[in-house]
Amino acid sequence: MAVPESPESFVKTPDTRLRHQVANPLLRWLLMLLGWLAVALGTAGIFLPVLPTTPFLLLAAGCFVRCSPTFYRWLIGHPTLGKYLLYYLDGKGMPMKAKIYTLLLMWTSLLVTAFVLLNSLAPKVVLPLIGLGVSWYILHLPTLTLVTEPGSTVEDSPE
Repeated sequence: MAVPESPESFVKTPDTRLRHQVANPLLRWLLMLLGWLAVALGTAGIFLPVLPTTPFLLLAAGCFVRCSPTFYRWLIGHPTLGKYLLYYLDGKGMPMKAKIYTLLLMWTSLLVTAFVLLNSLAPKVVLPLIGLGVSWYILHLPTLTLVTEPGSTVEDSPE
């Protein structure tokens, strides 16, 4: 595992994001439903290259932080899913390998969608503009340098 922090230590620290809970029961229920849908899609994204993992898990964390501190802590403390969120939520950034993988998959899917699957002019303009915005954001995130423990490899890191 990468050294900076483990999911278990992150979960034990006080989290200021848990202060703003939604009071409306209907909205809490909708957030819970959306959160679990995002967890399912994020989990599928681990195995399917066309689905991104981290954005769905970030959406799930955002939903759970507003409706269920228990499920939020479960998600960020999860041994598999939590590693996709920890460094991002803590502001430490994203490993370079993850940035490259994310950008390559995003641009491939955007360009295939805009120029192969769709014949309309709007997606040919809008999708590359969205891609530029997301690319700018990802490239301006801090690049996380992973320090490995003895006996572990960089492949064990959250990418």
